[in-house]
Amino acid sequence: MLAKLYSVTLEGIEGIICEVEVHITRGGFEKSLIVGLPDTAVKESTERVQSAVTNSGYIYPKTKSVINLAPADVKKAGPAFDLPIALGVLLSTNAIESSVIKDFVIVGELALDGRVRPVNGILSMAIAAKANGFKNMIVPLENVREAAVVEELEVFGVGSLTQAASFLAGNLSLESTYVDIDKLLEGASNYDVDFADVKGQETVKRALTIAAAGGHNILMIGPPGSGKTMLAQRLATILPKLTLTESLETTRIYSSAGQLDGKSLMATRPVRTPHHTATGAALVGGGSNPRCGELSLAHNGILFLDEFAEFPRHVLEMIRQPLEDRKVTVSRAKGTISFPANFMLVSATNPCPCGAQLTMMN
Repeated sequence: MLAKLYSVTLEGIEGIICEVEVHITRGGFEKSLIVGLPDTAVKESTERVQSAVTNSGYIYPKTKSVINLAPADVKKAGPAFDLPIALGVLLSTNAIESSVIKDFVIVGELALDGRVRPVNGILSMAIAAKANGFKNMIVPLENVREAAVVEELEVFGVGSLTQAASFLAGNLSLESTYVDIDKLLEGASNYDVDFADVKGQETVKRALTIAAAGGHNILMIGPPGSGKTMLAQRLATILPKLTLTESLETTRIYSSAGQLDGKSLMATRPVRTPHHTATGAALVGGGSNPRCGELSLAHNGILFLDEFAEFPRHVLEMIRQPLEDRKVTVSRAKGTISFPANFMLVSATNPCPCGAQLTMMN
């Protein structure tokens, strides 16, 4: 029997709706085959799904099964397909019946005992679901508040495969999650530090205030201990508050990178401080499955480069183009992906040994 349901994959930070087709044959060898450009994490899902289905009290088919992830020309990455594949297996074997499953987008990683684990990039997935006309989405419990930020989308959190199957079969009632975005932004918009902590240094503070007001990049030159790092770390507190649009953009980046740390929404401007030994790929991003780097993680915030003179020249040259274009473009043989990178560059360095005093250059 053939079962069809919907899930999402990420390409950069953009979500792409995928159709998950599960076909169980009546005969043949015990084998599960996943097609549709799956990466290693997706291929390994067959082992997780088999254990999760069995440990949840269902019977996993011992005949050949084919799982197709469409569109077939888009690379599928990550464990988010575990839950939809498992539900497809249950539908194909008539273990459950559901007339509403075509209305849901389903994502989630499965543990071997059937628990549903959180996945990265839920906000981008929820935005893609809404953009493609879906009204309902099933996500892991830990991700439910992040997905619920998207308006006009009913988001249901599940903690296990059994719970998801019972809900779709109509045997369990779940309530969708609602998030008050304005209240969430207001409550999470406080910084741990403040620009008012800095005493003295009036000239430097005025220069930073002017730079913040105009969105200018700035270089601080001064001896060790003069307060360059302390000033840079507190500069974000005098920048304007994040708007909802900026907050969603920043949250999508951190969610896809797995750096939200339990937050539902990024409400403060990020301050990224990469070490001067960081590689160009770490700053700009890249990889076989392109991921965002420090420039994109600093989007709508501050990129602070301490010991500026210690950064290799070729690394600094890689920053020049994103500074002008406000985005990072990663080109690979399979295609080109762009990441947003609209940040304020703040750098600091020590003066020459001649004993130059603290100065500012804009």
